[in-house]
Amino acid sequence: MAAICNVLIISAALAAAPSMATSLVTFVFGDSLTEVGNNNYLQFSLAKSNYPFYGVDYIGGKATGRFTNGRTIGDIISSKLGIPAPPPYLSLAPNDDALLEGVNYASGGAGILNDTGLYFIQRLSFDDQIKNFEKTKESIKARIGEKGANKLCKEAVYFIGLGSNDYVNNFLQPFLADGQQYTHDEFLGLLISTLGEQLTRLYRLGARKMLFHGLGPLGCIPSQRVKSSRGQCLKQVNLWVQQFNSEVQKLIANLNRHLPSAQLTFADTYQAVFDLIDNPTAYGFKVSNTSCCNVDTQLGGLCVPNSNVCKNHSEYVFWDAFHPSDAANEVLAGKLFAELFSHPPSAAPVPSP
Repeated sequence: MAAICNVLIISAALAAAPSMATSLVTFVFGDSLTEVGNNNYLQFSLAKSNYPFYGVDYIGGKATGRFTNGRTIGDIISSKLGIPAPPPYLSLAPNDDALLEGVNYASGGAGILNDTGLYFIQRLSFDDQIKNFEKTKESIKARIGEKGANKLCKEAVYFIGLGSNDYVNNFLQPFLADGQQYTHDEFLGLLISTLGEQLTRLYRLGARKMLFHGLGPLGCIPSQRVKSSRGQCLKQVNLWVQQFNSEVQKLIANLNRHLPSAQLTFADTYQAVFDLIDNPTAYGFKVSNTSCCNVDTQLGGLCVPNSNVCKNHSEYVFWDAFHPSDAANEVLAGKLFAELFSHPPSAAPVPSP
């Protein structure tokens, strides 16, 4: 019941957006699935997408740092809400008015754990992103005062989506320590305890309406399929992902019970993503087992300027070995948006006589 109530609270805040577009503030924390260009500002980062063929279907046809050919799910959700997509944090000065309207802290290669994505050299982990949000709050406080800053942060909606890299670019990599040091149950325990501390820290900084986006079937993305002799989904990886999602839901329920006024919600889109991959033709796609951009999974799996790109981008679910295409993001954003509004407010129950 509490989870449904929190969905209603967040849905109510989002539903009001079109009529008060200038007042809804969203803060985005995540990885390459939601990044909009922070890593462009990290000189030594190897997790960048500010070159062709990324962005070929985005406004202007240029790469912006989004890891897809067009829009991210976040871009599309913002559009549906009638608000601009929040800009990358590292593009803003401390006194920029845009800080008052929402910020995107997401960084390609980021994870819940600080050592995730270590071989990218530079990326903003979830801890780094929370530190940057703390700096944002201080800047907002300097602009509108402590009372105003506290009000803005408590009324804002926080979109959080991390964990994919903790598997793909950490636990599942045989040459990294975590995959050798921990069993999956131990690794999962570390992820959940760390995430709990991080969400609590965000809460203490004023975040109340937090939406955590669960993981999709990572065992079905092209970078994992190539590990199967027949190019099939890796069932064990998908089982681990489902365990992660289940434990995050328990964590969120526990935080809602123990943190006054906390309104955390879990968005479970695992089945929606799996269905899109398993039944692509039902959504107008032709290919879901490989990417539109012909990539070398042995060399990172990203789309590079000398890659061969498919003719019809909208026929492919994946743009590169990890990330959905613009067309797939359109489908997934629509499903997520529908989920957020699938629980219409109902009248309070009449007390029994």
